[in-house]
Order: sequence, then structure tokens, then C-alpha cells
Amino acid sequence: MKKKLYFCIIFVLIIVAVVILINKNIGNRQDSEPNPVTDSTNNANTSNETLTDEKYVEQIVAQMSLDEKIFQMMFVTPESITGVGQVIRAGTGTENALKKYPVGGIIYFDPNIQSRDQVVEMISNTQKFSKIPLFIGVDEEGGRVSRLGKAGITQQPDMKSIGQTKDPQKAFEVGAQLAKELLELGFNVNFAPVADVLTNDENNVIGDRAFGSDAQLDSQMVAQEVKGLQSNGISAALKHFPGHGNTSTDSHEGYSASSRTMENLESCEFLPFKAGIDAGVDFVMVAHITLTNAIDEKVPATLSQELVTQQLKNKMGFKGIVITDSCHMGAITQHYTSEQMTVKAVEAGIDMILMPKDVAVAHSAIKNAVANGEITEARIDHSVKRILLTKVKRNLLR
Repeated sequence: MKKKLYFCIIFVLIIVAVVILINKNIGNRQDSEPNPVTDSTNNANTSNETLTDEKYVEQIVAQMSLDEKIFQMMFVTPESITGVGQVIRAGTGTENALKKYPVGGIIYFDPNIQSRDQVVEMISNTQKFSKIPLFIGVDEEGGRVSRLGKAGITQQPDMKSIGQTKDPQKAFEVGAQLAKELLELGFNVNFAPVADVLTNDENNVIGDRAFGSDAQLDSQMVAQEVKGLQSNGISAALKHFPGHGNTSTDSHEGYSASSRTMENLESCEFLPFKAGIDAGVDFVMVAHITLTNAIDEKVPATLSQELVTQQLKNKMGFKGIVITDSCHMGAITQHYTSEQMTVKAVEAGIDMILMPKDVAVAHSAIKNAVANGEITEARIDHSVKRILLTKVKRNLLR
């Protein structure tokens, strides 16, 4: 009887041990196996990591609505989407504005800048409110075009002074210093350098903003400043294509023209732009100047398919973002409605509209042009892919 009781106890102990081991193994497997929800996310991330940048961007564009794509082509002031007279912070108003107008970029000017900490907080909050990371831009050329003095940024000399050194390394150093300080504040785009060749001594609009009147030297200076900016994380923007250095009037005020022929431009004005393009520049800004002797259609360069697509994109091989100069300038507003300008610019090949006079009107104009077949959605996709690829390149996306 005692023997049977002994064997029963042993049997029960064995069963208990087996049950404990089984439960322990199940628990270990549960700990080591991914949760189905997080697993699907991890698989998606792994899949994205194996995609080329182009395929990754194509997937994003395919999931965007037409409205989102059109707004991505807008580079605006914060005031134009919030309705506030002077934006110096980003709160609920900015958050709601970016939901309504999911634009591709924000540009800040002197009135937006109060102090270093204020700028950092404003930009940081603005980025948090945007579904797709924003381009955050500023005009910080040095010399008389400097917006960030109140934020404590180092004041750079005018580019004429840099050009007079005849040392391209000085231009690189300017770009590098600007980039490091801009990045600390939260900016990722600097609308510089000026790539205009000063071929008209009476041109005060450009004047000391340009490196000089020697196209070859200017080309070296431009390429080096682009490298200084972009090797330190800031997108550079060449301006003002096709070259504002020969004009005698200010396109901010009204009609501005250049009498240079295409041969003149190819042997002089285009050289610094080509040098910047070869250096990998992210943006080229197109001016609202009219070329009276170089192209067939006598319209501002921003509205010229001949200049934007045929010359800049195709012949000069620019693969980045083509952006207009400010659409508040007299050369545009005195001769075109916001709707006319926006549609014609997109038809010309422009990728981003800088400071449309009315963001909602500009958006509606493009959307209506797509609806009536004047512009194809594929044309919109072409620009949005360029924009998003640049955001990937600058580590804003992906």
C-alpha cells in the first residue's frame, strides 16, 4: 500500500513539473515573438528602408490627395495662412492653419524675429503641427539682406566684399558659418547665394549682393557657398535666374526687363547658375524679369516655359526645386491676377510658388486647372516628387 502511495506521489510531482515547464516555455515564446500590431509596423519600416528614395517618395505621393499635393507646392509666410498681422509664435492658430493649408514651406522675415529662444520655439512648434515636415526658409545673404540679427546670428559681409578677395574658400566659409547657425535655430533653407553677374553698374537692386561682374569668378564663389551651406545641412537657393544683374529697374516695384540675348546669357549670366547646379544646389529661384531679346514669349521668366522647363530643367539639367521669387512683387501683381500667375507658373514648370498673394485662391486656381484639363495631375506629381525628394535628401523625411 505504501509502495502504491509512493508511486502516486512521484507521478503527481512529475505531472506538476511538466505543466510548469510547458507554461514557462509558452511564456518565453510570447516574450520573444513580436506583437502582431507592432510587427506589421516593423515590417513596413523594414520595407521602406529597402526602397530607393524615389520609390519611397512615389509611395507617399500615391497616398496624397490632390489638395495635399497642391498645397505642398506653396512656400508661404505664416501670416498668409493664419490671418494674424504679425506671427511671432506658433500655437493653436498655426496648428489649425496647417491642417487647413498643409503647405510645403514657411518663410520668415524680420517682423517674425524677436529673439533666439523665441525663433527656436516658434519653428519647433510649427514643425510639430505639420503632417509632412516643412521647409523653413529665410533670406540670410549677408550684407544688407539679413533677417536674423535679433536672433543673434553672426552678421556676414556683403558678397561683393567676398568676391573682391578672389578667394572662393571665403565663400565656402560664409556658407558653412551661416548653415551652422541657421540649423541651430531650426531653419533648413537659406535663399542664398545671389548668383547674378553684375553686368550693369547702375543696378542697385542687386549691387553689392552679387559677388561681382566676372562670371568665371562668380561661378567659383557661388559653387563654394552652395557647398558650404549644403554640406552643413542647409538647402541653398540660387537667385535670381536667368540673371538679374543687367536690369536697371526693380521687379519689386514693377516691370523689369533685360535686353541680353540668349548668346549673352549662355556665355555670362547662366555660368554661376550652372556652377551651382553642378555643385548640387537644392533650389533655383526664378526672377520676375522679362527677357526682351532672348525668348519668344515676352513674359516674366517665372511664367516662361522656354526658360523654366526647356532651359533650366532640360538643357541645364537641374533636378531640384524651381521656385518663384515672391509673388507679391509689382512685376507680377500689376500685370496678372493671382489665378493667372499661379496657373501660368505651373504650366511653365515651376515647382513651388513663393508667397502667393492669396494661398486659398492659388490653390483653387491650380485645382480648377486640373479639373478642366489645363494642367494634368501628373504635372503636379512631377513637382511634388521633386519637393519630397529634397526633403528626404535633407533628412526631413524618412
